[in-house]
Amino acid sequence: MYCYQCEETAKGCGCTGMGVCGKDAETAGLQDVLIFLTKGIAVRNLAAMERGEGNREAGRFIAEALFATLTNVNFDRERFHAYIRQAVALRDALPPAGEDEPDACTWTPADDAAIAAKAEEVGVLVTENEDVRSLRELRVYGLKGVGAYYYHAAALGYEDDEVTAFLQKALASTLRDLTVDEMVGIVLECGSVGVKTLALLDTANTSTFGTPAITTVRTAPGTRPGILVTGHDLKDLKDLLDQTEGKGVDVYTHGEMLPAHAYPVFKKYENLVGNYGGSWPFQKEEFEAFNGPVLVTTNCLVPPKESYRDRVYTTGPVGFAGCTHIQAAEGGTKDFSAVIAHAQACLPPKDLHGRARPRWVSLFGEMGGNGNRDLVTGCAHGAVLAIADTVVDAVKKGAIRRFVVMAGCDGRQAERSYYTEFAEALPKDTVILTAGCAKFRYNGLDLGDIGGIPRVLDAGQCNDCYSLVVIAQALAKAFGVGINDLPISYNIAWYEQKAVLVLLALLHLGVKNITLGPRLPAFVSPGVLKVLVETFGIRANTTVADDLKMMVPGN
Repeated sequence: MYCYQCEETAKGCGCTGMGVCGKDAETAGLQDVLIFLTKGIAVRNLAAMERGEGNREAGRFIAEALFATLTNVNFDRERFHAYIRQAVALRDALPPAGEDEPDACTWTPADDAAIAAKAEEVGVLVTENEDVRSLRELRVYGLKGVGAYYYHAAALGYEDDEVTAFLQKALASTLRDLTVDEMVGIVLECGSVGVKTLALLDTANTSTFGTPAITTVRTAPGTRPGILVTGHDLKDLKDLLDQTEGKGVDVYTHGEMLPAHAYPVFKKYENLVGNYGGSWPFQKEEFEAFNGPVLVTTNCLVPPKESYRDRVYTTGPVGFAGCTHIQAAEGGTKDFSAVIAHAQACLPPKDLHGRARPRWVSLFGEMGGNGNRDLVTGCAHGAVLAIADTVVDAVKKGAIRRFVVMAGCDGRQAERSYYTEFAEALPKDTVILTAGCAKFRYNGLDLGDIGGIPRVLDAGQCNDCYSLVVIAQALAKAFGVGINDLPISYNIAWYEQKAVLVLLALLHLGVKNITLGPRLPAFVSPGVLKVLVETFGIRANTTVADDLKMMVPGN
């Protein structure tokens, strides 16, 4: 096993034997084999597409398969064996691409031993050249982000053949020997397709659920039994809410599901009563205290403790051995009756406010700084641009000196308290633009407002980083300057591969001088890092005091 796709990879180098995330070597090998097979599907389907004989299902499958290999999504070996069987069947149903097909197009697993042997042949370290390996893995991790976001858009009926065609083209390219310039070109093209995919998902969400409005969300629990929904899938949440109406069960959001409260469609549900807990690293304490069942729709899943594992239900690409999986029936519908019945037999959630927290959690602040404070979300581009004149006027009058984009992921390490301290240290004439679960480091702090404009503008989930770009582009147009000439700084926290895709999207849009933390990706070699620094000005974060001086000039 060698895995270094996420920020918390062991010793900042790579996980061997067991992942920090909880993934074991056998599961890691199955994921490597699945990615290898998707490359074979891509090669064959691209050739078939040129002849007008391509299989659209191949693109959908590749997106889901890549999603399943993200950090903290699927830990279930049997599910990966099923994905591998499906991949082989899909690939073999396609006509050969030619006489010189790569091994990914012809290898067939005879048994588990053959799969384990193949995993050793197709893992990360097979590519010996460090820079080539870095650029190949950077492509794959960006594609995992594209696959994840595309999966959500497709679930709502919004698809784009150009996106899935690129997924396949870029995957197939990792089987070829390319020049460094060619590989860099595909990486940047991945950023371009990432913008397209994020825009597609934004359209899918707003067309289906309405335009988010700035909304205050309750965090104190009620007195009825509840179901906690975590992950990112809004369709799953809606289907669950439909099925729980009138059943005496409350539904709560958790983590990246918090922004659901801002969509008009979800405001209609009286059984959607609030948000419970913070970001994904605190699941073990929060899921334990919730008492009722938890529906995990996507990442991030922390391997559940035995004490509450029977209350964890997975769906979509998520999986963990011992947890009940809710499979979609024909037509895409899911039956959540087992989850609802389970909830009806449970006690109400415990109040998290004032509960004793482990030392490493207390570094984060009580419940990430929010306790039972109500949270504000829904500050996506639609809501912010509706008050654009007010925002622009506040900048022109000097009431708002600078915007700081503090978007991205949360994580387990104690050094992530840096983001809480940075937010607290920002001058009172600065506004934080955020999206993703990184916001739980500071969205419960009492940072106030500037002329009625909240100092923390939460655009939503990690995919809603697209909203932050739309806001920045609108401000650039209003002031008649380039996007890098705006009073905006970028202090981004990353953890997994969707964040990699968002970073590539920002680079494609020309955003420069991004500060990245809490440490730079292990999969970026010194040679590739040199290119990123020289071309885009990417830098690692340092101390709150030093970074504040650089990102808020004149402070």
